[in-house]
Amino acid sequence: MTSRKKILVVDDERITTQLVQAFLEPEGFEVVLAYDGVEALEVARAEKPDLILLDIVLPRKDGFDVCEELRSDPDFKDVRILMFTAKGLSQDVERGRQVGADEYIIKPFSGKNLLAIIKKQLGL
Repeated sequence: MTSRKKILVVDDERITTQLVQAFLEPEGFEVVLAYDGVEALEVARAEKPDLILLDIVLPRKDGFDVCEELRSDPDFKDVRILMFTAKGLSQDVERGRQVGADEYIIKPFSGKNLLAIIKKQLGL
């Protein structure tokens, strides 16, 4: 049996994290949560997720900075990072790619599409 893939969901909107968690756990994923950029880094280092869903607009440290910091850490070179945000302007998408995001998902999103992207990113 393969081990469950762990996903870190980072968003300051608790309803968003709860909805994503409620959607992903029945699909067999282990979900851990963080609500700001500093906490995201702490939880990522403690939990070693396979994939991170990362909002951009966060208290204490924004998602771009979190992504950039994780990408500079060799321990996170294989972790998939998906920007997960309402900021859909082309310059935001480009900045996400520049800091190392593997994918850029614009809110609102459909659960079905989110699941398909996550599975693709994890090679499932």
